[in-house]
This record gives sequence, C-alpha cells and structure tokens, in this order.
Amino acid sequence: MDEMNQEVTGMNEFSAGDVVTGKVVKVEEKQVLVDVGYKVEGIVPISELSSLHVEKAADVVNEGDELTLQVKKVEDDEIVLSKRAVDADKAWEDLEQKFESGEVFEAEVKDVVKGGLVVDIGLRGFIPASLVETYYVEDFEEYKGQSLRLKVVELDRDQNRVILSHRAVVEDEETSQKQDVLQRLEEGQVVEGTVQRLTDFGAFVNLGGIDGLVHISQLSHEHVEKASDVVEEGQSINVKVLSVDRDNERISLSLKETQPGPWHNLEERVEQGAILEGTVKRLVSFGAFVEVFPGVEGLVHISQMANRHIATPGEVLDEGQEIKVKVLDVNEQAKRLSLSIKELERDADRKELQQYEKEDDHSGFQLSDMIGDQLDKYKD
Repeated sequence: MDEMNQEVTGMNEFSAGDVVTGKVVKVEEKQVLVDVGYKVEGIVPISELSSLHVEKAADVVNEGDELTLQVKKVEDDEIVLSKRAVDADKAWEDLEQKFESGEVFEAEVKDVVKGGLVVDIGLRGFIPASLVETYYVEDFEEYKGQSLRLKVVELDRDQNRVILSHRAVVEDEETSQKQDVLQRLEEGQVVEGTVQRLTDFGAFVNLGGIDGLVHISQLSHEHVEKASDVVEEGQSINVKVLSVDRDNERISLSLKETQPGPWHNLEERVEQGAILEGTVKRLVSFGAFVEVFPGVEGLVHISQMANRHIATPGEVLDEGQEIKVKVLDVNEQAKRLSLSIKELERDADRKELQQYEKEDDHSGFQLSDMIGDQLDKYKD
C-alpha cells in the first residue's frame, strides 16, 4: 500500500547524507526552496549555500538553477538540504589532488580579513598576508574581487584548514625565469636591464628574473665616488656581461664597456703639436704621467721636462700640479700619448727671440733714420 502511494504521488524517499539534484523554485532572503521530488519543497538555509558568509541567498543562486545538494534532515513535512556540504566534499577531493601535484589554479578573492585574504574554492580558503606577495603589502583592500593564481601549501580536513599561497606561485616563476636567464646569458653579450638598487660598491641591475652586479669600477671610464653619480634606481641601461657563475647565480656586468672609452677618436680630437692643459697624476723615475682628458694620461719623458739636465722628475714637477704640455705623438690604438714641457719652453724661447729680433730691427731702423737726419743737417 505504501509503495502504491509513493508511485501515485511520485514522492522519493530520502535519508540524511543522500546526495540529490533539484531545481530552485524560489529564492528568499535567508533560504532557497528547491524541488527535489519530495512531497514538500526542500529548504536550503542561507548558511548551507556557501562556505563563505552570505548576506542574501540571491547572491549565490537564482530561480531555475539546477543544484546538487546533500540531505541534512528529513521529516514528514520538511527536508533540509545543503549546497555547501556537496561543494566542500568536491573541493576537498580537488584540493588534495592539487596539493599533491603542486598544481597552480585561479580563485577570486571574496573578502579581506584580519591577517589575510579569503577565497571561495568550494570551501573557505585562506591566504595569510605573508603569503600574498614576495614584498610587503600595506593595504589589501585592492585585492578584493581580484583573481589570483594560487598553490595549496597546507591542508587539514579535520580542522577544516586550507592555506593557500600566491607568493609561492610568484617565487616558482621567478626561480624558473632566473634559471632561464642564467642559461641564456653568455660572456661578452650586451643586454638591457633596469637598475634595481644602489650600494657602496656598485649597482645591481635586473636582467628580467635575476640581478647582476655592476661594480663601481665598471660604471664609468672615469673615477666614480658613488654609484648615484652615474645611475639611478629604475633607470634602463645597456650592460655588457663580464662573467656568469651559474652555480652561485652570480653575474658580473659592466656599464663602461658599452660606452666609448676616453681614448676613442683621440687622434681626431688631438693633433700633433697641440698645446693642452693637464694635471700631473704621478711621477716615476723616467718621467711624469699627466692627465689631459678624463681617463687619458700622457707621458712627459724626463728628457722632455726641461732644457737643462735633471736627475729626477721631482726637480721640476709635483703631483697634482696643473701644467701645459705640447703633444709630440698620438697613438689611439696603443693608448699612448707623448707629451713635452721642453718643447713648450723652446717655443717660448723662439718666440721671445723672434720678438727681440723684431724689436732690434725696428730700433736699428730708427737709429739709422736719426743718423741720416743729422747728416742732412750738416749738409745744409
């Protein structure tokens, strides 16, 4: 008789724990009514719609939606169902697979709470603040509604604990990118990079996944007191790869190697016989090195220091002294510049002699004129 009544009414028998499907027939503020083929419409309380907090049922489902639900309680005049329980079971199975495989997946940030972010992955997933980015984030509000790539880093079904990390995804990508750059870089290459940070000993340049160091001695052909005199953070520069240590992930770079050296086109800038001003940089037994352009030093041989014999360069010059020199020879390829002080002195002596001779000639002419005038008087 009972079986006959069930067939006549089309009523299904349910027990707690059963998984059923049904269509949403009404969405109220705090609950949803679903037709699952029972003698009364099933009730899904708002607390059973999602693992996250829900303000109103319409935020989660709409009339006409087909839902898979778990039976929570069955009475003659009431059947209570849960969407959250079904979603959670599926989510746990899915998360366990992702945790074992290390799979990266996307999820939307639903809420910002104290200590981190909350995402809906069929159950409540938590991203601690320290696992959001590789850098410090002051305000997490802008993350709400964003979709993040995540990895499962901790699972505890008994404690209903799901810890996710976006930082782990970024770090893995950075490591992969770093290895890719390390394998591609070769000594002698010129590559573009961005100045990441400055230190007392140089500048770190990001090459797209890994930083290389431009030592302060490699920033310029000229002497550099501090890196900020040459480059600034955020600046894009071309650098030459000096060496790549793949085992220790160290890259040595040079900025000055990408720029024309101080000797570049020197033969076009300086001709033999030119007179230059320079600074005595150092004295040696055979002469003095004089800097005439930044990074360009020429040699004044001891034999070219004076018109008289000298035993040591120190008799004539001091380090740091500003002097004028005459160019005897320029060899750009050999980076050799021969200079002379003696030639300047000889030039000055010649000029003085020529001037004296001119004045003497001029005086002689005047004297003869005067004698001539006197003779004319005697003739008269």
